Amino acid sequence: MTYMSQEGYEKLVAELMRLESVERPKASAAIAEARDKGDLSENSEYDAAKEAQAHLEDKINRLKLTIAEAKIVDTSRLSHDAVQILSKVEMTNLTTKAKMTYTIVSENEANLREGKISIKTPIAQGLLNKKVGDEVEIKIPRGSIHLRIDNISVG
Repeated sequence: MTYMSQEGYEKLVAELMRLESVERPKASAAIAEARDKGDLSENSEYDAAKEAQAHLEDKINRLKLTIAEAKIVDTSRLSHDAVQILSKVEMTNLTTKAKMTYTIVSENEANLREGKISIKTPIAQGLLNKKVGDEVEIKIPRGSIHLRIDNISVG
């Protein structure tokens, strides 16, 4: 089961619809075009088109599974008391004094440019269930990071 926001769920459904209605017909057309070029035993274009179709179908199937297992979180019922999925956490790096804000989301919704980090990342795991004012030391691939939680809201 994957917990996610309504927005994240809708993005996945839209992506699935795009793959099925736009990309799938393109893949079939590419196979048909390559097939029309003759001998399939030495037709690398045909092999590449079939492989691309297989990757596309695999992606569609994984997306369908994720959507089927999705559990949409009602953000109006989330607490601001402690960090949890869909929490927007404002914090200060106590070493560099840099301020940062991340929203903790499902793996499928993670997008660092938008400030959304996966709940499976070391930082998110280190923040879970912590409260405003808590200081945490989190091990990350480059060593460790010392953070203070300044605010928790719903992302």
